[in-house]
Amino acid sequence: MAEHTVAVLGLGLIGSIWAGHYREVGKLAATWSRRPKPNLDFDLTSLENCAGKAEYLHLCLYDPDSVRETLRQLCPLLNAGHTVIQSTTIDPESAAEFATLVEATGARYIEAPFTGSKLAAEAHQTVYFLGANQSVPEAVLELLSVLSANRFRIGTPAQAASIKLAMNLQIIGITQALCESIHIARKAGISDDCFFEVMKKNVSWSGLSELKEQKIRDDDYAPQFSLKNMYKDMRLAKVAAGESLPLLETVNECLAAGERAGYEEDDFLAVMRLL
Repeated sequence: MAEHTVAVLGLGLIGSIWAGHYREVGKLAATWSRRPKPNLDFDLTSLENCAGKAEYLHLCLYDPDSVRETLRQLCPLLNAGHTVIQSTTIDPESAAEFATLVEATGARYIEAPFTGSKLAAEAHQTVYFLGANQSVPEAVLELLSVLSANRFRIGTPAQAASIKLAMNLQIIGITQALCESIHIARKAGISDDCFFEVMKKNVSWSGLSELKEQKIRDDDYAPQFSLKNMYKDMRLAKVAAGESLPLLETVNECLAAGERAGYEEDDFLAVMRLL
């Protein structure tokens, strides 16, 4: 296997962007997808071929079950020359489980959930939260620098999975507050121009507000990160919390209502459409 070659397993919205970045710098050895991707310019191959050609196997799938099924097929192909970089958003318990499965083959396991939507991925501005049972090798940090602006060493795989869910709770919580507050302003006859001008001088202004401002103004719900995926992550956050948290319960109710209303493929900003 050539040094620092990578196979991307999972060519969804983000995985396909990452595969393109790896290809641009000559690191991409192979790609694999659970489903056909006829609209993408990648030659999909088998897991056997991915493991045979690549030192690094970078997973970007949907949920713990999809990772579990992929690892069931992948683990018999792994050896001490492989490193699995797992970037699917999952729960802490599953992260610990998967680390054990992979490490039993002699391979290394890095839990690597991330923050940053489609725009961030396209701009190489993904932020990774890294967890491993041993130290995260410099070679992994170097590889992920092709895709990212920041790479944080968090701790164990379970801890890395936990902080990702904690960050996403903040994102959807701020989004819900932003949608409700502009709804109040609009009902009072206040223009969007006035609302955002005032908000930019308020302590509540945030990177999330900046990211979503134009989409709110334009009623644009094209997905940067889908409501369906955010709801999946918040259900995982509820499992990780192990208790009832008021904000978490509320945003889960709102996201569930969005799915019932048929907005699951829209951006998670579609909670605005429920108001």
